[in-house]
Amino acid sequence: MGSTAREASEIAALVRRCRQGDALAWEALVRRFQSRIYGLAYHLVRDREEARDLAQEVFVRVWEGLARCRDDDAFVPWMLRVARNCCIDRLRRLGARPRATQAVDPEHHDRCDGRGDPHAALETETDRKLIYRALDSLSTTSREMILLKEIQGLKLVEIADMLAIPLGTVKSRSGRARVELARAVVALDPSYGRSE
Repeated sequence: MGSTAREASEIAALVRRCRQGDALAWEALVRRFQSRIYGLAYHLVRDREEARDLAQEVFVRVWEGLARCRDDDAFVPWMLRVARNCCIDRLRRLGARPRATQAVDPEHHDRCDGRGDPHAALETETDRKLIYRALDSLSTTSREMILLKEIQGLKLVEIADMLAIPLGTVKSRSGRARVELARAVVALDPSYGRSE
């Protein structure tokens, strides 16, 4: 069984145990996804404190709605939909749009593990900061597509289901978002991606 299939199987098993009232399984599920949910919230609301509050609210909603997620294999997209909706609800209540600040949260580094070559780690961190700065300049639709597909790793069909739009629309939005992001990165650093 591949690592993706094994991970999906582990998550499905945790979800089943949570439905049976297993507190340790719930704790493991929260630990497994807390940084991912925080990251999604942060990218949408652009405020650390709001993102922390939202992450807690998301897990409360997930716990309360666990019975509504009938397909254990679809838990992750369902949970991300709950998180996205929770963030949108909060933004609507506040009557605010996400702040246009730099989207790099120094407390949240999804993919940097700090091991290996320090020069490569610095280069990776520099690239990450550049990409997050470029994300700030994208349209809301494009930023959301990049966030869901590239950062959260959802499949196009899962995004279509989450946003309740046709798969073809998701494909075209995803393609446009990648082009828009590439242009924004090059506008910020014209030398980015060129070999020396």
